[in-house]
Amino acid sequence: MKLLVATDGSDNALRAVDYAIGLIGRLSEGGTVTLISVHDDTALRHAQRFVGKQAVDDYLRELSEQDLAAARKRLDEAGVAHDMVIRTGHVASEIAAAAEQGGFDLLVLGSKGRSALKDLLIGSVAKRVSEISKVPVLLVK
Repeated sequence: MKLLVATDGSDNALRAVDYAIGLIGRLSEGGTVTLISVHDDTALRHAQRFVGKQAVDDYLRELSEQDLAAARKRLDEAGVAHDMVIRTGHVASEIAAAAEQGGFDLLVLGSKGRSALKDLLIGSVAKRVSEISKVPVLLVK
């Protein structure tokens, strides 16, 4: 089974990683995990004119590598085969697109567990991904 696990380095995302580790462990055929980190670069496009595109790209890559570090460590310790994908753009769209393009069986996301009112007012990445993804989505609280 191929799992795509989105992570932003938060405790909620790490719970999703832990769930994926447990799921892979319970499957007789095993599986692999691909971690994905996406940062929205919209706000930084203006900065590119002053510091250059490469500086912005390097900054976002560094943020993603920090976001992925704890998840990669947990997967290594559990002996679960994994790789990682780093993207920039609209977070929910990029996660859903990566899941479809990569032929993943399941997309695993941590849910922040905000109130229904907050989600209604500001939305959430998990909610948007679950609405647009063509790959099944598992939300972990």
